[in-house]
Amino acid sequence: MSLDAWIAVGVVLTIFPLMAFSRLGPDIILLGAVIVLMTLGVIDPQQALGGFSNSGLFTVAFMYVLVASIRETGGIDLIIRYVLKRPKSERGALVRLLLPVASLSGFVNNTPVVATYIPAVMSWSRRLRLSPQRLLMPLSFASILGGTITLFGTSTNLVVHGLLLERYPELGMGLLDLAWVGVPVAVVGLSYLILFGPRLLPAREGLANAFANPREFTIEMEVDPAGVLVDRTVEEAGLRHLQELFLVEIERAGNVVSVVGPGEQLKGGDRLVFAGTSDAAVELQQIRGLIPSRDGTSSLEKEFKERRLVEAVVSNQCQFIGQRIRDGHFRTLYGAAVLAICRGGERVKGNLGQVRLQPADVLLLEARPPFIERHRQSRDFLLISELNGAARPIHEKAPLAWGLLLGAVLLAAFGVLSMLNAAMLGAALALLTGCCSVGAAKRGLDTQVLLTIAASFGVGAALQSSGAAGVIGGGVLTLVAGNPLLLLIGTYCVVALLTELVTNNAAAVIIFPVVMSAAESLGVSPMPYVVAVMFAASASFLTPIGYQTNLMVYGPGGYRVSDFLRLGSGLNILTGAIALVLIPLVWPF
Repeated sequence: MSLDAWIAVGVVLTIFPLMAFSRLGPDIILLGAVIVLMTLGVIDPQQALGGFSNSGLFTVAFMYVLVASIRETGGIDLIIRYVLKRPKSERGALVRLLLPVASLSGFVNNTPVVATYIPAVMSWSRRLRLSPQRLLMPLSFASILGGTITLFGTSTNLVVHGLLLERYPELGMGLLDLAWVGVPVAVVGLSYLILFGPRLLPAREGLANAFANPREFTIEMEVDPAGVLVDRTVEEAGLRHLQELFLVEIERAGNVVSVVGPGEQLKGGDRLVFAGTSDAAVELQQIRGLIPSRDGTSSLEKEFKERRLVEAVVSNQCQFIGQRIRDGHFRTLYGAAVLAICRGGERVKGNLGQVRLQPADVLLLEARPPFIERHRQSRDFLLISELNGAARPIHEKAPLAWGLLLGAVLLAAFGVLSMLNAAMLGAALALLTGCCSVGAAKRGLDTQVLLTIAASFGVGAALQSSGAAGVIGGGVLTLVAGNPLLLLIGTYCVVALLTELVTNNAAAVIIFPVVMSAAESLGVSPMPYVVAVMFAASASFLTPIGYQTNLMVYGPGGYRVSDFLRLGSGLNILTGAIALVLIPLVWPF
């Protein structure tokens, strides 16, 4: 291999462990790799920036706007309200949950679908007296299975199809071509989840009970009207820097002051709510001017329009990962106070200020109403929902938003417009009809995914132009002894393994040129391998970190990694076997 080829291979071998084990985002890692490759002359600026002009990338971006219009108008809430209802058995509940989720995910990005469903499922499971752990992991897996049915189903399908068109313009696929394999894979996968999910998943208490009793994680005191703290600020009263406690809110004359600042003045009869350890109550009782609360009910159980209790799932991209809550000034940055933390289905005991945040931790926060909208699209949180899953009201434009999405799908399916043009037209109409505001459209764009995709193209171009892809492809051919079927199986297994460790888009785009070079050397059709890359990149059922929806349900469901292995390993084997049998039949070598 040439020096450029060795550099390209070295960069790729560095990328994968960095994405799997570092806290840096995949977009930052891949953009850094592109900069290194361009600086060293492996790729030119046109190749480095080629991903930003790919049709697949722009189709994904416009689809995000269409999905934002459905979310903003409450379109998914509409389906939840009329479909879930009250089934007679646990398997009946799974049928009512999984079938619409899989169907939706064939045409709508599955992240907002799962984000909308999680609080509804938590509330629904309480009404049905079912453990949410029996429902949330199947919810994520069903959304992944549904995404394999169409080219619109996942961003990976659109991106790989964009790569295919660049390399073989005559081999373009129709919107529903994947359904020949995707529908059987989804049907068998959903059947597996419905039949074996109740047997293989645990029924621990989980998040539902971890935050159920506010008295377990809050302490309430009153300001003595005749005491020395009256008219003093929180800072002057020494309540700002307590060792094991946070002053969360002040209840005063039927109103509440939430997320209390250091300059807030105390009044006689104020009811102070602290979050922290029960042992720290002794410290509070020793402060002159504070007396135990005389009201029997917990302040957190009362409704105040100035306060919201929300659950937030910590993202693996959160800037506070590995930091203590107190050291990171969480309250200052977000304007929200941490009341409790749930990890692995159990509430974290002890001093909250000393807890180091981890990905998928579920935080019970007290915040002001604007917090939810301000941070709903934040990269720091995978999911933000009001306690008890309060659904937003159904907007009158929800049917119009669904109509625009359906129209875009039909135009693309019947070949009237290309997928890019159909998605672009749908997004434009969503903005013009008021289904989605410009601000909501901007928030709906997942810039991390888009940058990851664009940068992946640069890395893939380096493998291709340097000759590394051809050399590696030749080596792969030697390993599989020139057998097209063994190459197909190897392609599927490698991409499926990588997608468990890094992002599905990066795994697909970087492996694509290697597989294409191997197929060309073998003299066979590239189509079975293109489709295998699409399906394998979505087959992420073994770990919570492999796919964003898995991480979203990991915390609220109170799961452990072993739970994913128990249910997901069988699903991985089953769906992989079906895909590998059907792909060569639909797209012969």
